[in-house]
Amino acid sequence: MTAYVLGFHDIDKTQLALVGGKGANLGELSAINGVRVPYGFCVTTEAYRMIVELDAEVGALIDGLAGLRADDRAEIAEACARLRATIEGLAVPEEVRRDITRHLQEMGEEDVPCAVRSSATAEDLPSSSFAGQQDTYLNIRGAEEVIDGVRRCWASLFTDRAVAYRIRNGYDHRAVRLSVVVQQMVFPDAAGILFTADPVSANRAVVSIDAGFGLGEAFVSGLVNADNYQVRAGQIIDRKIAAQTRELRADPSGGTREQPVEPARQNAQKLTDEQILRLERLGRTIEAHFGRPQDIEWALYDGRLHVLQSRPITTLYPVPPAHDGKNHVYISYGHRQMMTDAFAPLGLSFFALLHDKLGRTAGVVAGNRFYKDVSAELTSAWARPATLKSLGQVDVLMANALRTVLKRKDFVASMAHGKTSMLDFGDSGPLAIGRQYLRLAREDDPRVVPELITHTEETVRRCERDLAGKSGDELFQYIIDDHAVLARLTFDPLSIAAAFVGIQSVNWVNKHMADWLGEKNAADAIAQSADHNVVAAMGLDLLEVADVVREHPDVMRYLETARPDTFFTAMAHLDGGDDVRAAVQDYLRKYGMHCAGDIDITRTRWSEDPTLLVPLILGNIRNFPPGERDRRAERGRVEAERTIDDLLSRVRRLPGGAAKARKAARKMSLIRHFIGYREYSKHSLLLRYELYKRALMTEAAKLADRGVVKEAEDVYFLSIEEFRQAVNTGDLDYSIIVQRREAHETYQRLTPPRVITSEGEVISGEYDAATLPEGAMAGVAVSAGVVEGRARIIRSMAEADVEEGDILVTVFTDPSWSPLFVSVKGVVMEVGGVMTHGAVVAREYGLPAVVGVEAATERIKDGQRIRVNGSEGFVEILPNP
Repeated sequence: MTAYVLGFHDIDKTQLALVGGKGANLGELSAINGVRVPYGFCVTTEAYRMIVELDAEVGALIDGLAGLRADDRAEIAEACARLRATIEGLAVPEEVRRDITRHLQEMGEEDVPCAVRSSATAEDLPSSSFAGQQDTYLNIRGAEEVIDGVRRCWASLFTDRAVAYRIRNGYDHRAVRLSVVVQQMVFPDAAGILFTADPVSANRAVVSIDAGFGLGEAFVSGLVNADNYQVRAGQIIDRKIAAQTRELRADPSGGTREQPVEPARQNAQKLTDEQILRLERLGRTIEAHFGRPQDIEWALYDGRLHVLQSRPITTLYPVPPAHDGKNHVYISYGHRQMMTDAFAPLGLSFFALLHDKLGRTAGVVAGNRFYKDVSAELTSAWARPATLKSLGQVDVLMANALRTVLKRKDFVASMAHGKTSMLDFGDSGPLAIGRQYLRLAREDDPRVVPELITHTEETVRRCERDLAGKSGDELFQYIIDDHAVLARLTFDPLSIAAAFVGIQSVNWVNKHMADWLGEKNAADAIAQSADHNVVAAMGLDLLEVADVVREHPDVMRYLETARPDTFFTAMAHLDGGDDVRAAVQDYLRKYGMHCAGDIDITRTRWSEDPTLLVPLILGNIRNFPPGERDRRAERGRVEAERTIDDLLSRVRRLPGGAAKARKAARKMSLIRHFIGYREYSKHSLLLRYELYKRALMTEAAKLADRGVVKEAEDVYFLSIEEFRQAVNTGDLDYSIIVQRREAHETYQRLTPPRVITSEGEVISGEYDAATLPEGAMAGVAVSAGVVEGRARIIRSMAEADVEEGDILVTVFTDPSWSPLFVSVKGVVMEVGGVMTHGAVVAREYGLPAVVGVEAATERIKDGQRIRVNGSEGFVEILPNP
C-alpha cells in the first residue's frame, strides 16, 4: 500500500487531507455496523500533488487565476479550459497505475463497472459543502478508463463554476486539493437522497426521502421528478408520488442511457412503506455516527439498501439547546435589535455579562447569535397576548410566525412552561416605573430628559477617569464591576418611564387621530426634529462636518485615499487640515462609539477607523449645498408645528372637540419632549463600550507582543474570562482561536431565522397580501408617505454610495446608518418594525419607509425604479422610463 491509493477499509475521518471529504466519509460509513457500502478506494491528494500540482505548466496556469474576479466570466472560462486540457493530458506514473489496477482486481475483476467521483479537501465538510462542483463518471470499466476518469476528475477542480465559487468565497485555489473516489457500481431498482432533517422546514425530527426508479443521477440532474416521503418517529406523515416516464440505466458498453419506464410502473410508488421505514432507521444510524444531520445517497438493489455517500447538511441553522425533553420556541434577539449578524465570541461574552448584571438571561446562543425562549410566554394565558402585541411593534413576521406555532395543538401540548420575563425590570418593579410614568405624563417637564442624559454622561466620564492607568487583572475586574452601573442606568425607573411616555404618546396620537380624523400615522410628522434624538442628530451633525471639508479641496482629495492608521497625521500639512481634523474629532467625541453592528464590542468603531465616515462625508458634499443641517432641522420643526396646529384645529371642530384637543395637545407635547429619548439607552451602552474596548485592546496588543496571540484582534474569539486568564498567565491554546474563527465565518454565512423550534424547524410568518396591488411586496408601514426613485441595494456601510433622491434598500439598519438617511428619500428594509431604530429615524427625517419586506435585497435589483408606500406598507417595482 502506498500513500497514493487507499481502500475504504484503510480510511477514517483523520485522513481528510489525503482523501477529501467524500473519501473520508465513505471510510467512516464502511466501518458502521449494519451499513452496506459498495467496495471502493481513493486515489489520494498525494497523487494529485505529485502529478498535477507539481507540474510546472499546470502551476503557472493556476497562478494565472489569482487576479480574476468572480464575475469575470469570459476570462474564467478561457483560463479554466486551458487548465483542464493540460491536466487531462498529464501522464500517470506506473506506481499509481499499478495500485489502481490492484484495487480494481480486489473488486473481483479488473473491468468491474465503477463510479469515479471527485473528493475535494474542502468538500462535504461540516462547515461547507462543495457538492456537485466537480465531475462524476458512471459505469466506467477497466483500468485505462478508470485512470482517464481520475484525470478528468482532477481537471474538474477547475470548472468555471468551481473556480468562481472559490473566488467568491475566498478559497485559495492551491489550498483545495483533489482526491478521486473509485467505487463499485450498484445498478439499482430505485435510488435517491435521504435527508435526516427536512431540508425545507429544517425540522430535525422529520426524515425526508426522495426516490426514483433507476440511477439517482436522473432526478439529481433534473431529468425526472422523484417521489418524496416524510417520516417522523417511525410514521410516514406525508408522501408525494411523482409520475416517472424515463429512467437512467447502465449501458452495457459503458456509461449510462435513458430508457422509458413501462406504463404499469409510471405512476407507482417507488418504495414500499417497509422500505421507507428501513431507510429512516438507516439514516438515523448514520446521523448518530456523524453527530449531525446528514444528506445521504442510497440505492436499492435486489431488496438491499446500499449507501453510496453521506455528507453533512450545511445549510441548517444550529438548534438552540434544550435538555428537558419538552418543546421550545425561540425568537431571534437580532431581529428585534436590528443586528442579525453573528457576534464574535468576545461580543457574546460581553452581551451575556450585561444581562447577567441586569438579573436576566441574555438567552441561548445558536450560530453565534442570541435567541430568547418564549415558550413560557406562549403557554401563559396572560403573557401570550402581551407578547404577541409587543413583538408586533418590532417585527410583524415574527409575531405572525408565533401565531402559526400556536395553531399546532400537538406541539403546544408538549411545550415547556415556566416563569415569564414579560415584567422583568430587575430591581425596578413595574409599580415604581408606573408611578414615574404617571408623573411624567402629568407634568410634561422638558427638563427630565436632559437631566437623565447629563447624569449618564457624568457616569461615563467617571468611568473614563477610573480606567486610566488600570491594566491586567485590575482592568478586567473594573470592567466587570462597572456593568453594575450600566444595569442601574438601564433599570432606572425614571429612565424607563421617560422612554415609555414617548412611545405610548405616539401610539395614542396615531390611534386617536385615525379614529377621529381618519389620519394614519399622524405622529410621524410630529416627531420630526424632536428634542434629544441622538440618532437623528448623528446624521445631521455629519452634514456640518461636510460643510467644513468642502471648504478645503486638498483635504477632500486626500480623504478619497486616507488610511485609518494615518488618518489625522497625514492631513496635518494640508491646507485646512487642522480645521477638518478638529471637526472630525469633535464629531467622533460625540458619536465615535458607533459603527455597524455596534452591540458586538468587537466591531470596528468610527473612532477606531474614521475612514468609515469618508463615503458619507463626500456623499453629503456631493448631494447637498452648505447649511443643509440647519435647513433640515428647521424644516422638520416647522412641519411638526404645522401638523400639530392642523390636527388640533380639526379636532376642535369635532363634537366634544375642546376636551379632545386639550388631551391631544398634551400627548403631542409629550412626543416632542420624550420620543427622542427612545434612542438614548443604546447610545449610553456604546459610550462605555468604546472605553472598555480601548483599554482591552491595549492588553490585546501586549499579548501579541508576548507571542501569546498572533494579532491583537485574535482576542475577539475568546470570552472575557478566557481573555483575562490569558493576560494573567500568558498561556493560551491558540487552536481555540483558529477553530472559533472558522466557526464564526461559517455562522456569518447562515441566515438566522426569526423563529425556530427546539426541533430545528424554522417557522416563517406571512402577511395578508389580499389588499395589495398586483405584484407588490408586502411589509410594515413605519413612516408615512409615498415616494418613487432609484433603488440602491446596500448591505453594508462600506457600499454606501448614494445620490440625493435614491431609495435605500437593505437588510437592516442600526443607529450607525443614520448619517446615510439624510441622503435618501425613502427606506426599505428586510428586518424591523414600527419602533425599531430605522423606523424611528425615518420618521424623524420624514422619509417614507416600509420594513419587514422579505428578501427585498434579492427581489429588488440595484438601479430599478421602485415606489415605496410608507402609509399602506408595500413596495412596487416600476417600469424604467
